[in-house]
Amino acid sequence: MMRAQLLIPVGVIALGVALSSIYTVDEREKALVLQFGEVVSSRTEPGIGFKIPLFQNVVKYDDRILALSTQPLEVTPLDDRRLVVDAFARWRIVDAVKFREAVGGGGEGFAKNRLDGILNNAIREVMGSVPSTAVLSDDRTALMNQIRNIARREANALGIDVIDVRLTRTDLPDQNLQSTYERMRAERQREAADERARGGEAAQRVRASADRQVVELTSEARKQAEIVRGQADAERNAIYAEAYGKDESFFAFTRALQFYADSLKANSTSLVTEPDSLYFDYQRFVRSLEAGPETGSEN
Repeated sequence: MMRAQLLIPVGVIALGVALSSIYTVDEREKALVLQFGEVVSSRTEPGIGFKIPLFQNVVKYDDRILALSTQPLEVTPLDDRRLVVDAFARWRIVDAVKFREAVGGGGEGFAKNRLDGILNNAIREVMGSVPSTAVLSDDRTALMNQIRNIARREANALGIDVIDVRLTRTDLPDQNLQSTYERMRAERQREAADERARGGEAAQRVRASADRQVVELTSEARKQAEIVRGQADAERNAIYAEAYGKDESFFAFTRALQFYADSLKANSTSLVTEPDSLYFDYQRFVRSLEAGPETGSEN
């Protein structure tokens, strides 16, 4: 009976010791077995592991991809235009032993602080080597890859792999916004004035060329008109001469009609003549034309 009473506590103690020597590792974790603070073994595969009770303990770290957002950071690019930048990084513990040696008992919180400093240094280094236009452009992939590569090299000593870095904001500081807007406005106004000046110069050249072409075309048209008019007059005179030779009476008749038509045009000069002049005696007027200039003058 006494032996049974002793065996029960011993069995409970033995069971407790057996249970405390067993630990489990989830597929989302990495585990280290520590003995007096020193790493004696590591386990990266999920399953059941064993340790020495009381002398050894187990530390587990997250094996998933973790996120880190940096605080806003002021940087100075090559053109001395200060910018406020913050970033978002994804990282993962790839070497649990190295990670433990680097951060000690601080764990993931301490690692995030170290990684935040590494990212800030990488951002300053990369942003300080390019002008602000490259930072503010839509395509910043090359810059983010440079930051990631620099941070990855530094974080490797912590047993951490920096998977990706993204710039989430690149803005001007509030105190610089107004001066930057004024400078941008002045630059746009200067460019607009230059464009207007170039446009005015081009317009002046076009107008001068058009005026020259107008003068040339007008002169050529007048010359051609005079040539045509001279040819027409010569042809008309030839026709008149030929008609006069064929029928002097008809020629005198047409000349009389032309004279009356010209003298009776609207808004013409007033005609002053004697009542018995040739103008009011058509027959005498035609005969005078048939007789020739000298006879007509006598009448």
